[in-house]
Amino acid sequence: MHSRLAHRLDELPDQPGIYIFKSEDGAALYVGKAKSLRRRAVAYRKPADDPRIALMLQDAADLEFVVTDSEAEALLLENNWIKRRQPRFNIRLRDDKTYPYLKLTLADGHPRLAFTRRIRRDGAEYYGPYLPAGLARKAIKLTQKLFGIRVCRIEIDGSLPRPCLYHDMKRCLGPCVDGLTTDEAYAEAVEKARLFLAGRNDELLRDLRGSMRTHAAGLEFEAAARLRDTMQEIEQVSQRRKLFSDRGEDVDIFGVHTSGDNAAVVVLVMRGGQVLDRRELFWEGVSRITAERLLSELLPQLYDRTTLIPKEIHLPAPIEGEEALTSWLSERRESKVYLRMPSRGPKAHRVALANRNAAMAFRRRFRGAGAAGEAGEALRRALDLEDPPRRIEGIDISTFGGSETVASLVVWNDGRMVKNQYRSFNIRGLEQADDFASIRQAVERRYRRTLEEVGEMPDLILIDGGRGQLNAALEALSELGVDETPVVGLAKREEEVYVPARPAPLKLQRNHAGLRVLQQVRDEAHRFAVSRHRRRRSRRTLRSRFDDLRGIGPKRRKLLVRRFGSYAGVTRASEEQLREVLGAKLARSVYASVHPDRTS
Repeated sequence: MHSRLAHRLDELPDQPGIYIFKSEDGAALYVGKAKSLRRRAVAYRKPADDPRIALMLQDAADLEFVVTDSEAEALLLENNWIKRRQPRFNIRLRDDKTYPYLKLTLADGHPRLAFTRRIRRDGAEYYGPYLPAGLARKAIKLTQKLFGIRVCRIEIDGSLPRPCLYHDMKRCLGPCVDGLTTDEAYAEAVEKARLFLAGRNDELLRDLRGSMRTHAAGLEFEAAARLRDTMQEIEQVSQRRKLFSDRGEDVDIFGVHTSGDNAAVVVLVMRGGQVLDRRELFWEGVSRITAERLLSELLPQLYDRTTLIPKEIHLPAPIEGEEALTSWLSERRESKVYLRMPSRGPKAHRVALANRNAAMAFRRRFRGAGAAGEAGEALRRALDLEDPPRRIEGIDISTFGGSETVASLVVWNDGRMVKNQYRSFNIRGLEQADDFASIRQAVERRYRRTLEEVGEMPDLILIDGGRGQLNAALEALSELGVDETPVVGLAKREEEVYVPARPAPLKLQRNHAGLRVLQQVRDEAHRFAVSRHRRRRSRRTLRSRFDDLRGIGPKRRKLLVRRFGSYAGVTRASEEQLREVLGAKLARSVYASVHPDRTS
């Protein structure tokens, strides 16, 4: 052990706090917490049982510590330092999903409501999470309907000549146009929306009831009626929530599977006695890890990133610092939270089921994950992403002279193309070729449906094209309220990668593992778009002359071919012969179509 490190260990006080092992150049290697820093120091003077810690001690040259008032405070501080410093030897999990929240941008002069999957410290208020994800979209629509809060991203200065369709639909108060509303009225609507989204409906209803009586006393009966209808809708929503919350348990059930240097964790999210969601998390480590250590480091990170804290958490193994974690979780939930390790009965069966799910998730995640993981990590570094992308969706446009324009969408997931998830879109409403408008329409249609039905966005969206195509995709996502999903463009000629935050395109080495993945997705999207476009054109060009005969569908076409051999045979047939196959009225129509010179 480095002499300076040994001296630092001797200086640790007998108080709760965090400690930070550092390398020779000052980089944080590992952050830990302890109820007593001095007693924890004793453990690091002995040979480490954990290979990961033993390897960390070989690289460590210095130690820093911060004293706290309690172990619970140390837990929170440790989590913040891990997020900020990202030490190499702390557990860093790969999360397959983030929950949907609603974000109210209070820092704006006229706050807007947005759909998001990441909680940031940006002065906004976040509500949720919503399970299933489609409830978030419904909540946005209901909040617009009840209070007229805007969802657009434009700068509000009152200078627009006319409002958008939301105002005509009575879904927005229209602060973008001077005179439609006042700052005071909009601020009042925002306060009511905050109460509604926070679930403080009793307080909201009390305020609305007072306003309704005031309007009624002033003979403003239309305004009073609108408030009455609003109150009725809020009461219905409140009643549905009460019925749901009274059905059963609110529990998170954890399962763990470890093998070699990797681990998988599955969380079964049970609300109201029903399993509403299944969450997978993965750790790609540098040494073997036990379920106990994994859960001890995972739980604070996981529950710091969400407001979805249940009454009970069921675990397959004990964890370190259980008392501090329980205290912290109870404080965040504002009611008692229990950590349990059930050994028998239905609760134990649920934990066993979660463990089986974790084993299956492990096999699926790490089967052939070497090359895909390397490419994903290369993309993460090159594009400055938070995590390596596991799911990439590529979009391309194919057209011929502006006609029969088709957009394609292909899916790359964990190193392979998932062909049963490919989609194509016939671009509508364009009078001439317009790549930008086509991209905008394809992106809007794809991800509007994704958000409404699935609620799960891909880790990365790849657009075939340069800056213009990329901006068109960003505009469509912005209109949908999606601003967290990374989007890049890949231009064919120079293989340059266009990133929204970079003014100049990114030029990666030709043998860059991440670039090869982008090229694979881009080329597959192009191939799929061309094949769909050719199919559309062939349907248009390979028309039968029978298609021009009114009243002749596939069945009657077969009858005519069987009787007369071909379209030419039909033209040689008399009206009496056609009548034997088609009947008098249709035979007269067909005969007139094939012999226009003989009929008037």
